[in-house]
Amino acid sequence: MSLRSLRALCLTSFFIADVRDGLGPFLGIFLTQRHWQPDDIGLLMTLGGVAGLLATLPAGFITDTSKNKRTLLALLCIMITASTLLLWFSQQNSVVALSQIVSGICAAFVGPLITGITLGLTGQRGFNAQMGKNEAFNHAGNFFTALIAGGIAWYWGVGGIFLLMACTTVLTLCALLAIRSKDIDNDAARGIQSSVPQPLPGLSVLTQNRALLITGLTLMLFHLANAALLPMLSMRVAATPGAMNPGLYAAATVIISQAVMIPVAIWVSRRIDKYGYWRLIMLALLIMPLRAALAATSAAPLMMVPVQILDGAAAGILGVVVPGFIVALLCDSGHVNAGQSVVMLMQGVGASMSPALTGMIAGNYSFATAFSVLSAIALVALLIWWRYASVLIEHASARALKAGAD
Repeated sequence: MSLRSLRALCLTSFFIADVRDGLGPFLGIFLTQRHWQPDDIGLLMTLGGVAGLLATLPAGFITDTSKNKRTLLALLCIMITASTLLLWFSQQNSVVALSQIVSGICAAFVGPLITGITLGLTGQRGFNAQMGKNEAFNHAGNFFTALIAGGIAWYWGVGGIFLLMACTTVLTLCALLAIRSKDIDNDAARGIQSSVPQPLPGLSVLTQNRALLITGLTLMLFHLANAALLPMLSMRVAATPGAMNPGLYAAATVIISQAVMIPVAIWVSRRIDKYGYWRLIMLALLIMPLRAALAATSAAPLMMVPVQILDGAAAGILGVVVPGFIVALLCDSGHVNAGQSVVMLMQGVGASMSPALTGMIAGNYSFATAFSVLSAIALVALLIWWRYASVLIEHASARALKAGAD
């Protein structure tokens, strides 16, 4: 593997952190300050999520078959940034909807492409370690851009975040160009370890993989509980007269969680062999109900500190362990990125519905009630993962042993 390309991949992960999510938690604040209601914001965010869902399966299949993943990722970054910049010029319903749809579709490709490029550079043996580095750099990128975004929001308002996103897009493109295309093994990028030719990914093979579907269902419920929690924290502050600067608050929530994710991602990548995928994912699932319950107990701004520390721990674990677990489940099948897209699709179902569900509950009842519902949903995800432990562990172990024999 090329050290130069791996370093460039780390830099790509660093800068793309601010590109992939568009305005992220600042979107709700930006629209709230322009007199949008929480339920309307939630519905439009859900619209973008649905658009992303429709693109998720094609994203995985295209990644598996693509011979130039760098160029495709670069084009997608440009499209996300261009569509987000539209919001600065107009906040009409049609413009916001178009922006969210385009961003949602393009963002659906980023995860599989980063995974494919990583696997193509490292092969399966070095994948977990490199994914740990990717995630650490990605969280570091979110951390530092959130610091800058907080300063911008403090002095110039949330609108200045648009300029920051444009700058990080340029830097992402420069990092992508430093990755050598010849260093990416397109067969390894699909999860092929043997020299025997493998067929192109087939959807039927993925839908018949019971462990993969259980994983997807569990993470769907996790993201249904998790996705709207951070935006709703920021919107609760923005809707409270006399509260702290909402832009600064949103930046602080991101900074806290990202600061935790960095060491967690590195630690997890070095402990997968010791503890196994199932136990580490179980740990992340245990965190989410507690996080949502804490958010429901108090609207005090300082409550975001323990809430976001827990968010950083859970996200830091899942960001490294889930891709590695799917690689283990589909080892040597040639379907790895398509498998990633199946799980991402199920995660996206939960994430896309989360803002609308939480926004509706918050609009008709209260933010505390909405957070309580999220905690209950997270408990269901935890129970499903516990119930099917034997299926998940045995399936992953069998695939890993088969790949070792080949």
